[in-house]
Amino acid sequence: MLKEKYQSVLDLAAKLGVKLENVSEEGGKLKVKAVAPYQYDKELVWDKIKTLSGWENELAADIRVEKTDIFGVYTVQPGDTLSKIAKGHLGNPGAYMKIFDINKDVLKNPDLIKVGQQIKLPNP
Repeated sequence: MLKEKYQSVLDLAAKLGVKLENVSEEGGKLKVKAVAPYQYDKELVWDKIKTLSGWENELAADIRVEKTDIFGVYTVQPGDTLSKIAKGHLGNPGAYMKIFDINKDVLKNPDLIKVGQQIKLPNP
């Protein structure tokens, strides 16, 4: 029953490439053990979990992070700029050059990003 309630979380995890090692219902709780590719993916899963009422009492999630060299990989959305992405992920729009610097392999100009482009996010 709880697995059905949290299926949207499990689906998001799968979409993000989070490896679900164990998902079981025990003692009235859904227990999830997983490995996320990056911290960013882990946080997206937790953001989804927190949208469901009662999660605090119904879910025990142990999500580890596999890679820590970067925060994660972000797909550019319509209306995004590096400054907007930097504000959302680093808390400072002026930190856009940190994003540009680790993406010089795919970006040639910090003012030219394309919708659908995947860029690396630096660790905060």
